[in-house]
Amino acid sequence: MITRLLVANRGEIARRVFRTCRRLGIETVAVHSDADAALAFVREADSAIRLPGNTPAETYLQADLIIRAARGAGCDAIHPGYGFLSENADFARGAAEAGLTWVGPTPESIERMGSKIESKKLMEAAGVPVLGNLTPETATAADLPLLVKASAGGGGRGMRVVTRLEELAGEVRRASAEAESAFGDGTVFVEPYVRRGRHVEVQVVGDGTDAVVFGTRDCSLQRRHQKVVEEAPAPGLSEATRTAIHAAARAAATSVGYVGAGTVEFLYDSAKESFWFLEMNTRLQVEHPVTEAVYGVDLVELQIAVAEGRGLPEVPAPRGHAVEVRLYAEDPAAEYAPQTGTLLDFDIEHDVQFDGFGSATSGVRLDSGFESGDEVGTFYDAMLAKVVAWAPTREQAARVLARRLETASIHGLVTNRDQLVFSLRDADFLAGDLATSFYDDHPGLLQQQQPDDLVAFVGAVALAEHRRLTATVQTRIPAGFRNVVAHPQVTRFEVDGEEVAVAWLGGREGYRLAGQDDDRAVTVVEASPELVVLDRGGATTRHRVRILGDAVLVDSPFRGATLRVVPRFVDPATQVAEGSLLAPMPGTVITVSAAVGDVVAEGQPILVMEAMKMQHTVAAPYAGTVTELSASAGQQVQAGVVLAVVEPAGAAAEATDAADRGEST
Repeated sequence: MITRLLVANRGEIARRVFRTCRRLGIETVAVHSDADAALAFVREADSAIRLPGNTPAETYLQADLIIRAARGAGCDAIHPGYGFLSENADFARGAAEAGLTWVGPTPESIERMGSKIESKKLMEAAGVPVLGNLTPETATAADLPLLVKASAGGGGRGMRVVTRLEELAGEVRRASAEAESAFGDGTVFVEPYVRRGRHVEVQVVGDGTDAVVFGTRDCSLQRRHQKVVEEAPAPGLSEATRTAIHAAARAAATSVGYVGAGTVEFLYDSAKESFWFLEMNTRLQVEHPVTEAVYGVDLVELQIAVAEGRGLPEVPAPRGHAVEVRLYAEDPAAEYAPQTGTLLDFDIEHDVQFDGFGSATSGVRLDSGFESGDEVGTFYDAMLAKVVAWAPTREQAARVLARRLETASIHGLVTNRDQLVFSLRDADFLAGDLATSFYDDHPGLLQQQQPDDLVAFVGAVALAEHRRLTATVQTRIPAGFRNVVAHPQVTRFEVDGEEVAVAWLGGREGYRLAGQDDDRAVTVVEASPELVVLDRGGATTRHRVRILGDAVLVDSPFRGATLRVVPRFVDPATQVAEGSLLAPMPGTVITVSAAVGDVVAEGQPILVMEAMKMQHTVAAPYAGTVTELSASAGQQVQAGVVLAVVEPAGAAAEATDAADRGEST
C-alpha cells in the first residue's frame, strides 16, 4: 500500500493528483521550481521540495534530482502526472531501481510506444489500422498535403502541415528544431494529412495482461495541433465504429502489456467511417476529467489501484455527456501569442462538491493551477485551467459551460475565453460537425468579443467614486463637478489593446453619460468603487468593480473587461519608430534570418522566438528594408522590446524628395 507519494509535476496536474491522494489517505509531496514557489499546488501538498532553477530543463526534467528528492522525503511512490517526464522510460526505470512504486506503465511499454515511428509498426503487426509511412525523400506532390510530426512527443510541438512540396525540407528542419527543444529528440516523420479528419481517442486501463476500455473522447477542436475543446463520448459514431475502435484500443494496450491508465489516439474520417492509429499516450491525459464525469470513476485512483496490484476495475455504464475546455493565457486573434503577467482576478464559478465521481446531478468542475494574484510566466505551458461541465445531454453541457465561462471574472491577461464561448455556441459544433480543421474553417471564432458599450462608462463612474472617497482636499465637491456644467469629463482607457474614451457628466445630480437621448438615457442607480448599478429602459444591471492601481476590473452580467487608465501625458521614451517589430511576449530569440540592409517582402520571417514551449515567427509588416536589428540568436528579451525596424519600401525616397522641397516628414 502506498503511504507517501511524490508528484513529479506542477500546477493543475499536481493539484489533481493531490485531491485523490487526500481522499485515499495518502500523504503528498510536491516538487517545485523557484518560479512556482508561490503557486497553490506547493501550499496544498503535505510537504514541498525546492528544485533550484526556473526552466523545465533545470527542474521538472531532472529525473535524478526528483528521484533523490523522493527518497530523501521518505516517499514510497512517484506519480509522474502528465507532461514533462511522464513518458520517460529512464525515469520510470530509475524510480523502480530506487525502490519506489511507479504509478504508471512499465518502462518497456513507454519505450515501445514512445516512438511514433516504431509504435506504428507495432500496431500494424497487432492488426490496428495505421496511416501510410512516408519520408521527406519518398514524398511526392501526389501525397500532399503532408503532416510532419515529432516522433518523441506531442502537444502540437514539432508538428507542421505542408501543402507545397518545395516547403517540405524547411518545415522538417523547423519541426525537428522545435522537437529537440521540447523533448530532447529531434526525430520527425512524415505522413498523409487528413484535413477533415477527427481526433478520436479511447481511454484504457491495463494490468499487464489485459485491458478495459472507458469509452471514447473527441478532441478535434485544436489550435496549433493542441487540443482546446474535448468531450466524452465522441459524438456521431455509429455503434459499429464505436465497437471497432474500442477493440483496436484494447489490442494496442494488450500488445505492449500495458499497465495503468493510458490513451490510444486515432484519426477518424467520418465520411468514410474509417480510423487509423495515431499514437498511444502512456500516461493520464489532460482531458481525462470528461471520461471521469461520464463513467463516474476516478482515474487517478484506478492508476494507484493498479500500481498497488489490485487488478482491473469493473467498467460501469456511461451516463450523460461531458465537455471540457482548456483556458489559455493567449490571444487567438494574434496567432495565439501567449500572454504573461499578473492574473489580477481569476474567479470561475464551479460546483465545489462536483468532481464527476459518481455524482447524479449536473455540475461544473474546475481544475486550475492558478489563482487571483498569481504571476503567469514564460517557462511553462500557457494553460490557466480546465473547466468541465457534465449534463444529461451534450447540448445541455455545452450551454452550461458557455455561460459559466462568459460570466467568469478573468482579468489582467488576454485569454481564449471568448473563443471557447463562441465555439460552444457555434451551430456546427452543436450539430457535431467536427474536424481538426474546425478553427481554420471558422475564422470568426478567433476574434475577441467586444465589451458592452457601457463597460467603459461603468469603469469611469467607479474610478470617479474611488478618487472622490480617497481625496484629501476639496472633499465636499461632488465627483465630476465643473463650473461649465455642459462640458463633460473624459476618461480614457485601454481595453484589449484599443483606446476607448468615455465622456460623462457628474455633479450633485449624479452621473450621466454625455450625449444621450433623454428618452433612452442610462441612469446610474447606485455608484461606488465596488458596484455600479445602471438602469437602461427600465431594466437594471449590476456591475461589480475592483480597482487595482491603474487597472479597473469590471464584470457585467454579459461580459466584463479589464480597463487600463491611459495617462494624460505620454512618456516620450516609450514611443517607438514606425516599422518597429516588437517582441510579442517575453522569450528567447532562436534564429535570426535577416540582416541590416536586407530588402524584405511583406510577411517575410525576420526572426523566430520561443516562449511557453512554442515557437513564434516575427515577420515583416510590409515590404521594405531592414534598417535596425538589435536581436541575436540566444538572446532573452522582454515583451515590447524593439527587435528590428523595417522601413517601408519607398519611404527613403519620399523623405529625400520632401527634404529637397524643404518639407518635414
